[in-house]
Amino acid sequence: MDPLKALADAERKPYWLDSPAKPEPLARLFGETGADLAVVGGGFSGLWTALMAKERDPSLDVVLLEGRRVGWAASGRNGGFAMATLTHGIANGLERWPEEISTLERLGLDNLDEIGEAVAGYGIDCGYERTGELHVATEPWQLEEMNRNVGVARDLGARFDVLDTEQVRAEVNSPTYIGGHWERDGCAMLDPARLAWGLRQACLSLGVRIYERTPVRTMRDTPTSLDLITPHGSVRARKVALGTGVFQPLLRRLKHFLVPVYDYALMTEPLSAGQLASVGWHNRQGVGDAANQFHYYRLTEDNRILWGGYDAVYYNGGMIKPEYEQRDETFVKLAEHFSTTFPQLSGLRFTHRWGGVIDTCSRFSAFYGRSHGGRLAYAAGYTGMGVGATRFGANVMLDLLAGERTERTELRMVKEKPVPFPPEPVRSAGIQMTRWSIAQADLHQGRRNLWLRTLDRMGLGFDS
Repeated sequence: MDPLKALADAERKPYWLDSPAKPEPLARLFGETGADLAVVGGGFSGLWTALMAKERDPSLDVVLLEGRRVGWAASGRNGGFAMATLTHGIANGLERWPEEISTLERLGLDNLDEIGEAVAGYGIDCGYERTGELHVATEPWQLEEMNRNVGVARDLGARFDVLDTEQVRAEVNSPTYIGGHWERDGCAMLDPARLAWGLRQACLSLGVRIYERTPVRTMRDTPTSLDLITPHGSVRARKVALGTGVFQPLLRRLKHFLVPVYDYALMTEPLSAGQLASVGWHNRQGVGDAANQFHYYRLTEDNRILWGGYDAVYYNGGMIKPEYEQRDETFVKLAEHFSTTFPQLSGLRFTHRWGGVIDTCSRFSAFYGRSHGGRLAYAAGYTGMGVGATRFGANVMLDLLAGERTERTELRMVKEKPVPFPPEPVRSAGIQMTRWSIAQADLHQGRRNLWLRTLDRMGLGFDS
């Protein structure tokens, strides 16, 4: 496959957001208003928070403020993997919270079950499929690392099928695979933009007031409220939930814990029946390989292949710019890797190419907290696994705002914060050194150099 030819007609926009299902924009906020709860951010984090606040107490007056359009950022640009894990995988959870891992795995599976129930209950048409995820190895060292935690996963109740070369290629046919695992219950595939739009409609149906194209510029603390100031109005709120991800936070302390990392993806044209038969994929799992710089991929409802990952790019200075959403060097690299993985699909073309920014923290999984005397709560740092975990985070925020001691709020994972990143320019130098070291590890049988081992000991890291 000639990558340039395959990319020649690919539009420079996110596939999911380029849809006739995209709803018309809602009104901006003009003037002053009040609310019991103001939710800032119209991605999954904010949408779930607003929706479940009304489910908990239908009498609450809930306002959601979104600076652009609901679902336009990470929530509408990801791969559509709704994962059960709350800890960025069992291995990361075991390393950080071994005494809580059983509870965290149970809560994560319950959360994913409840996402499926909400999708069905609100009639959200987002292509939801509880297919599980196929973890594949392309080199022996990857297989060794994958097998290390299989016993623990099974002891925790996870259904892991260990697949040899023949078995994994019978699921998805690639000459690069040497083995894999099928995690049967831990992942659902969906259209993330249609989920966001469906949650928007569900919120509206319960009486949530949503204002789009209404960025919050500043927040003022008064004795009785938190006042959110927008370009043409304001909201005087008794309580506030922040679901703004990596974007400019209203709470200054968050900038020490978050860095913006850009992730990139391609979408193919629909596969013909013959092309699909050559790949197999009868069970339609999401797929991820086990390298440090990994790829993730999946089938859409109309049998396109989304192909993303590998390059996780931090731009020095931690800037967020629209031009960073397109990176031809990465798109060509991804197209080449696609050809290597599926040589039988030579001639298949890509229709879309795009990037988006991820809120990354040093522990790879979300962190939570309160501010302003308990009147403000936040959740951030999902590191690319927020499609499922944001709903759990929304419940944590609502628990914190209610001042309730729950199983969620008593978790050490919820009470603790990640190690903060150093200030610039040390931050940029350290992250770029880490990215280089991770690439070197993939080239040398996964062996981690002194820099990576030091970061491991410090609880710092960087994940592709």
